[in-house]
Amino acid sequence: MLVGVDFDNTIVCCDGLFHRAAVQQGLIPPEAGRSKGEVRDYLRARGREDAWTELQGYVYGVLIRDAPVFPGVREFFVRCRERGIGVCIISHKTWYPFLGRAYDLHQAAHDWLEHQGFYAPARIGLQRAQVFFESTKHGKLERITRVGCTHFVDDLPELLTEPGFPAGVHRILFDPNDLHPDDREFHRATSWAEVE
Repeated sequence: MLVGVDFDNTIVCCDGLFHRAAVQQGLIPPEAGRSKGEVRDYLRARGREDAWTELQGYVYGVLIRDAPVFPGVREFFVRCRERGIGVCIISHKTWYPFLGRAYDLHQAAHDWLEHQGFYAPARIGLQRAQVFFESTKHGKLERITRVGCTHFVDDLPELLTEPGFPAGVHRILFDPNDLHPDDREFHRATSWAEVE
């Protein structure tokens, strides 16, 4: 058994960071929705796709250091290790943002994982060789196959329903904001306790 886990908005929670940064930059009013998806939808509805793209680079390249871990993630990884269940992180993440400053997004993510204790042998004990940041969605799907995941946890239903998603892999939608209660194409969990 090998459980693959997405990184952004599955392990690391960036919802509040997107809202805070967008308000500070004058991109949205304070009363706009607080989730990443609501910020994205607000900007896209106003034809501000470039502003959304730059905001992502800033959040994932700089503000991520302030992002909390989702409750239960650490415990999940530790229990997998204790039970001899393989676990890895596989995420679609470009090296640098498409627009704006050239933040090293891979290094920022590794720094966050280290700061949160994921690489500490006495805490979670994940090896860097178990963390894969792929520059394309296709690369992410190929990696899921190549490492032999039996289960995969992601916050994006569109990834889990992608025609190229590896056959035979159990798909689990991490849906902490309960945005997809009617999806029946995969298992759905609103917390890491439910994932476990």
